[in-house]
Amino acid sequence: MSAPERIPPRSVTTAEQLARGELTVRGQIRDASNAVLHCSVSHDGQEALCVYKPVRGERPLWDFPDGTLAQREVAAYEVSEATGWGLVPPTVLRDGPYGEGMCQLWIEAVPGSELLALVDAEEPGPGWKAIGLAEVDEGRTALLVHADDERLRRLAVLDAVINNADRKGGHLLPAEGGRLYGIDHGVTFNTENKLRTLLWGWAGEPLTGEAVDVLKSLKETLGPSGALARRLAALITAAEVDATRARVDALLDSGKYPEPSGGWPAIPWPPV
Repeated sequence: MSAPERIPPRSVTTAEQLARGELTVRGQIRDASNAVLHCSVSHDGQEALCVYKPVRGERPLWDFPDGTLAQREVAAYEVSEATGWGLVPPTVLRDGPYGEGMCQLWIEAVPGSELLALVDAEEPGPGWKAIGLAEVDEGRTALLVHADDERLRRLAVLDAVINNADRKGGHLLPAEGGRLYGIDHGVTFNTENKLRTLLWGWAGEPLTGEAVDVLKSLKETLGPSGALARRLAALITAAEVDATRARVDALLDSGKYPEPSGGWPAIPWPPV
């Protein structure tokens, strides 16, 4: 697949609507581990659908401070916007019917875009990258693969920068116009290496020239006086901002896509 052009930063209009509009709860997404509410947001005569995750509905985790997942979701959006790739839907922190929480534009996934597959083979076919073996039936395994897709390649870089501990297949949303979005970024920005993802297909391979340019730009804006550093400082701790800088530096120093560390499960479970 040829590399698409870089996507310019999204207009602030969508973020303003999410932040300032009237939020109305329509229902609840039941299969989520934390409280996830499907809402509409109205502002200046315009209405959009969104997801609202109130802080009070977050389930405590042993390795993340309580009540911080919403801020981490917004921080992931800020980094995504700084890359120019637009991989995370517009996301803001705001007050809502159940208190402060994350509000994110609802993305309607377009069916038919095959990004993951299980194959009865030892090696992936053309256009696919191997993730690893998965047990599909008792005593039978199959090879789990993901598409060799430039959009996923970009997302693998973003996940390495934000230290995403939960990149599952269900968090990948193909959208209209060939866009791809990643969602559910609450478990990110830990100071310890917790990268856990399905996107290992490029592990150890050289970074693309585009990725190197983006990382260099991130390094600059993450500097002590950089705009991204200031935005992140309002959302995550100083130590977590420092760790993000260090991950960008490490990627530039190695010039390669990261590989599993061996000290943490490399693939989330369940993978979808």
